[in-house]
Amino acid sequence: MPSDPKKRNRPGLKATNEKKEGNKFIPNYRSRTNIKNTSNSPEMNRRNYQQYEYHPDEQSVRTDRKETDEYILTGRNPIREALKNGHDLEKLLVQRGELSGSAREIVQKAKEKKVQIQVVDKSRLDAITPSHQGLIAYASAYQYSTIEEILQTADEKGEKPFLVVLDGITDPHNFGAIIRTAECAGVHGIIIPQHRSVGLSPAAVKSSAGAVEYVKVARVNNISRTIEELKKEGIWFYAVTMNGQDYRNVSFDGGVALVIGAEEDGISRLVQDNCDYAVSLPMTGKIESLNASVAAGIMMYRVFDGRRTTK
Repeated sequence: MPSDPKKRNRPGLKATNEKKEGNKFIPNYRSRTNIKNTSNSPEMNRRNYQQYEYHPDEQSVRTDRKETDEYILTGRNPIREALKNGHDLEKLLVQRGELSGSAREIVQKAKEKKVQIQVVDKSRLDAITPSHQGLIAYASAYQYSTIEEILQTADEKGEKPFLVVLDGITDPHNFGAIIRTAECAGVHGIIIPQHRSVGLSPAAVKSSAGAVEYVKVARVNNISRTIEELKKEGIWFYAVTMNGQDYRNVSFDGGVALVIGAEEDGISRLVQDNCDYAVSLPMTGKIESLNASVAAGIMMYRVFDGRRTTK
């Protein structure tokens, strides 16, 4: 299927490159660059990481509150085993300076797995735990799925794919709320980028209220490239922006993917340019944007309602 939005136009709908005035959802987007490639997670049973979780004593102090929301793997052996067994890691903190043989091997393995690596001062690691051996990793609280598994889920249900693509959502509570609503609205899967995005952290999983058990989440190399590939599967992409058509006047037929951006930055320019259409939520108040999870919920139920009507 052609990737040019104009060639994929439907009657009565405008492509995303057409703008209009109005007070809509999400402020203007800003371009993002230097998107790094990542690899899809291997297919395997979902597992948790509680056996590796670090529990600090009462005297330990963490300087970053976000760190309390993630499973922490401390020491080289737990991190090595997690990588060896295909566990998903959100990021790896590496002590600044020369690495010894085993640490160098772990870092190289993490690079091969496309894990986000941050080089930090020893004091940063010491603030988390004194027994870090120069390495601390943050493990995902739930195993990621693949795009193929998401499409297979839709096929097994005899339904056209219904996807949600999150571009730059960094708040775990928003992410968890979106997962929860997605499960209720019949979404087959959620797609997120590896970087500049929240992952399946314990806070996000907890906020999903168990919905993560039923909604597949895939983490991909590049959102724009993924959109181009999924268009070939007959899926139409709708960017939720401030300059689109009123969502109430849009018919979401066939395979649908809703693209939701962060409240501050919106959808990145490259991602929006690759979408087929831009849709917006009309607003009359003084606030310029809705919470991302609220906007996503409204849009998901618009698609859900349309599918129930056409059955």
